[in-house]
Amino acid sequence: MWIAFAFGSAFFAGTMTILAKIGIRDVNSNLVTALRTVVVVIFAWLMVFIVGSQKTLFLIDGKSIVFLVLSGLATGASWLCYFRALQQGDVAKVVPIDKSSTVLTMLLAFIFLGEGLTWPKVLAMLLIGFGTYLMAAKKTADKGSSRSSGWFIYALLAAVFASLTAILAKIGITSVESNLGTAIRTMVVLVLAWLIVIFQGKHREIKDIKRKSWAFIGLSGLATGLSWVCFFRALQEGPAGIVVPIDKLSILFTIAFGYVIFKEKLHRKSGVGLFMILAGTISLLVL
Repeated sequence: MWIAFAFGSAFFAGTMTILAKIGIRDVNSNLVTALRTVVVVIFAWLMVFIVGSQKTLFLIDGKSIVFLVLSGLATGASWLCYFRALQQGDVAKVVPIDKSSTVLTMLLAFIFLGEGLTWPKVLAMLLIGFGTYLMAAKKTADKGSSRSSGWFIYALLAAVFASLTAILAKIGITSVESNLGTAIRTMVVLVLAWLIVIFQGKHREIKDIKRKSWAFIGLSGLATGLSWVCFFRALQEGPAGIVVPIDKLSILFTIAFGYVIFKEKLHRKSGVGLFMILAGTISLLVL
């Protein structure tokens, strides 16, 4: 069952990226993150009350709280970097770098969670890693400007923080109902995002956001909430080293939507890279 939730997470994550890309065209990326998180928080707590897990809120031990908070901070940092990169670069440039967190997550799962690292897994990591390189290298070569280096750095940081998110959350939700764990983490992200927005003075720009942007920001927040519910349910039941790679298959939906909506073409080398990422991910399921 956790595999189905992992694939559900991938679909909604891919949808979220496209909706957010449209919504942040004329809005500060940090402000978008803060506004989206409000939607995610509402959705997350709604799910908590639907399943009735709010009754266990005060039964959570200190260790779980600490790791959930740390995971929330890592998520907030990842989001801030990701949407900054997404605002500066093309979807097909940013997403492959962000998805490289798969390899780092598998390594961290081996080191900190004791999840086995077999030769098939190593082969899958090499395929995913090299495939990501091909996609990113091609796209960087297409636009070798100083502006390109900015999105690359932010996308890389997003990948690092995303890896830490998965590992910290895996530890934190071991004895916590997944929906409740998601809601607690999201509250941390909300506080972090709004502190940054207020510190930068970007909250004053809320009144200038267009109605269309509001709609897409709201929809992207809802898609994020659905993705998180699926992801942390899968992470609670399945191994992080496999759940995360499946979740990263959202790259398929993202690139497909990017081609249809933004007319971002996939060049031959990028296509080969995408095939390698898919081959590496699928091999984790069948080997």
